[in-house]
Amino acid sequence: MAASTDVLTELGCYALPGQPDSARDLIAEVREGEAMGLGTVFISERYNKKEAATLCGAAGAVSERIRISTAATNHNTRHPMVTAGFARTMQSLTGGRFTLGLGRGITAMQDAYGIDRITTAQMEDFAGLMRRLFRGEVVFGHDGPAGSWPVLHLDATLDEHLPLGMVAFGPRTLELAGRCFDEVVLHTFFTDETTARCVRTVKEAAERAGRDPDSVAVWSCYATIGDHIDADERLMKLVGRLGTYLQGYGHLLARTNGWDTAIVDRFLADEVVQSVRGLDVSATTEQLEHVATLIPAEWLAPAATGSPADCVAAIRGQLALGCDGVIMHGATPAELAPIVAEYRAGRA
Repeated sequence: MAASTDVLTELGCYALPGQPDSARDLIAEVREGEAMGLGTVFISERYNKKEAATLCGAAGAVSERIRISTAATNHNTRHPMVTAGFARTMQSLTGGRFTLGLGRGITAMQDAYGIDRITTAQMEDFAGLMRRLFRGEVVFGHDGPAGSWPVLHLDATLDEHLPLGMVAFGPRTLELAGRCFDEVVLHTFFTDETTARCVRTVKEAAERAGRDPDSVAVWSCYATIGDHIDADERLMKLVGRLGTYLQGYGHLLARTNGWDTAIVDRFLADEVVQSVRGLDVSATTEQLEHVATLIPAEWLAPAATGSPADCVAAIRGQLALGCDGVIMHGATPAELAPIVAEYRAGRA
C-alpha cells in the first residue's frame, strides 16, 4: 500500500479488534493504518494475547508517524514506576508519539481476579503522579487515593509533558478527563444525544478547571462495519459486540443512553445469552441471529454501516456532534480501506 502524505489526524482505529488469531497481526495492521494516513492507532488490553505494553512496543518499532495510544490499561495492575517506565520508554522509542490511556476497568473481572476496583479519586491522583514524574520530580512519601510509596522517581533530567488519555463512561470520569487529561475516548454504541452530552461535559469541565476546552480531544469510539465485510463477520462485529457489552455492563449502558433496562433484564435471562460467555468471541452465527432478535434495532443504530459513502456520512455526523476525532471501531485497516478512501475523496 502506498503511503499517504495527508495525515487524517481526526481518524483512528483499534489494533487487533476482537479476538485475533495471533498478536503478530498487529504488525501488519499498524503498517497499513499508517500507510492509509490514519492519525492514531489505539491499543486495548486483554490479558490473553493483548498485553498493552508489549503491543505498544511492537507498534512503535514498526511505525514512523502514527500516534500510539493505550485505550485502555488500568493504573492499578502495575507499580506506578513500571507504568512510568513503560510510558517513558514508549516516548523515547517513538519520538513522542505515545499517549498513556487509562480506564476504570470492568468490575466483574476485577472482582474475579482479586484486583481492586478503581475510583475516580485514584485515577486523578495517579495522573498527578505521572505529571510529576515526567517533570523530573522526586516524590517522597506519597500517601493518596492511588496508593502509598516511600519514593517515586523516574529521571532528574526529564521535563516533559506526558499525554494522558482516559476511556470514560459516566459523568464523573468525563469531568475528570476534562480537568486533567489530554484526550478522552467515549464508549461504543452511544446515541447521538449521549455523545453530544459527553462532549459538553468534558469541555465544560476543562473550562471550569481553567483549561482551553479545545486542548482536550474527545474521540468517538464508533463501530464501523461496512457492507463490504462478510455478513457473518458483520453480525459478530455488531450484534456480538453490543451483546457482549450488555452481558458485561448492560444496565449501565442502558441508563447512560436512556434505554429501557427491562430489555436488558430479558436479554440477560435468555438461555442462549447465558450459555455463551463473550458473544463477540464464542457465539455461532445461528446464536448471533437469535441474539439479534433480543436487541432493539435502535440500539444497534449508533454505528457506521452500509456502503463506504454511508459509513463516511455517519463518521462525519460524529464530528458534527462536537467530537474531535472518530475511532473506526471493530474493523482492521484493511477492512477500513474503502471507507477511508471515500472519506479522503470527500476532503479534496
